Amino acid sequence: MMEDITFANPKILYLLILLAPYAAWYIFRIKNADATLQVSTIKIFEESKPALRPYLRHALFILRTLVVALLIVALARPQSINRWEDVTTEGIDIMLSLDISGSMLARDFQPNRLEAAKDVAIQFISGRPDDRMGLVVFSGESFTQCPLTSDHAVLINLFKDVKSGIIEDGTAIGLGLATAVNRLKDSKAVSKVIILLTDGVNNRGDVPPLTAAEIAKSFGIRVYTVGVGSRGVAPYPVQTPFGTRFQDMEVQIDEEMLEQIALFTDGRYFRATNKKGLEEIYREIDNLEKSKIDVKQYSRKKEEYLWLVAFAAFFLAIEVLLRNTAFKTIP
Repeated sequence: MMEDITFANPKILYLLILLAPYAAWYIFRIKNADATLQVSTIKIFEESKPALRPYLRHALFILRTLVVALLIVALARPQSINRWEDVTTEGIDIMLSLDISGSMLARDFQPNRLEAAKDVAIQFISGRPDDRMGLVVFSGESFTQCPLTSDHAVLINLFKDVKSGIIEDGTAIGLGLATAVNRLKDSKAVSKVIILLTDGVNNRGDVPPLTAAEIAKSFGIRVYTVGVGSRGVAPYPVQTPFGTRFQDMEVQIDEEMLEQIALFTDGRYFRATNKKGLEEIYREIDNLEKSKIDVKQYSRKKEEYLWLVAFAAFFLAIEVLLRNTAFKTIP
C-alpha cells in the first residue's frame, strides 16, 4: 500500500520559521548568562567526577522546541492518502436485473412494487460487503445502471435514482437478462448470480427470455427469478385525460417462463407477494459457495495529527518534570 502525506492547512507550516530566531535568542542568552568565579587553584576539582547536568543543560530548550514544532505541524493537519491498492476478498458476483416498467408502480406493495423492491435490494446490498454487485434496469429496453463494483455506496446511490419512465415502457425480460449476462460473462468468480425481478409478461425486445437463459447457462451463471405482485387483482396506474388514476386489474406474471429460466440455470423461482418473498431469495444466495476476488479499493484521507499532539504532550510533561526536579533553579 502506498501512502502520500498532505496537509489540510499547509500555510501554518510557515510558523516553523519562527523557531530559527527563537534558537538564536536562546544561544545569545546562554552566552551572556554564564557566571564567573575567580579561584586561586582548581586542584580540588581535578579528582571529582564530571556531573551529568552540564551536558543536559540544553535539554529543556530542545524539549520546548520539539513541543512547539509538533504543535505547529499538528495545526497544519497532516493527512495520509492511500493510493489504489489490490485487495483480495471473498464473495460472489451478483447482478440485479430490475423491471422498471409502468406496472411496477402498482400499489399492492407499499408505497408501490418498485420502491418496495428497491428497499429490500438495498438492504441486501448493505448486508453483503464482500460481494461485487451491479444493477441492470429494463422495461421496453435495458441498460446497465451500475457495472460490477465493490463500492456499495456508489451502487446504492445509483439504485436510489432508479425510477419508472426513464426508458421506453414495456417488459423486455429477455433483454434485461441478456444485459446482465453480458456484465457477468467475463467474471472470474466461481459463483455468478443474476437476480431478475419482474411483474409482467415478456412483450418487448429482440432477445427471447429462454434464449438469454441458455446464454447464462453457457457462462455458468445462476439466475434467480422473482415474480413481483400479489395474487388476483391489484391497483395499477392508468393514464387518463384527467391524469394518472389507479384501476384494479388482474395481475399477470409469466410464472411458467420464469420457472423455466431458473430451472435451466440451476437457480430458483420465487413469487414475491410481499417483502418476505424477496428476503427468502437473499437467504438462498447466502448459502452459495464464495470465491476469492481481486478488487481495487481507494481509502479516504486519514487524519494524522493526533499522534503529533500525543508526542507534544509527552515531551511537554518531561520538560515540566525536569524543570521542577533536576533543573530546578532557586532564586
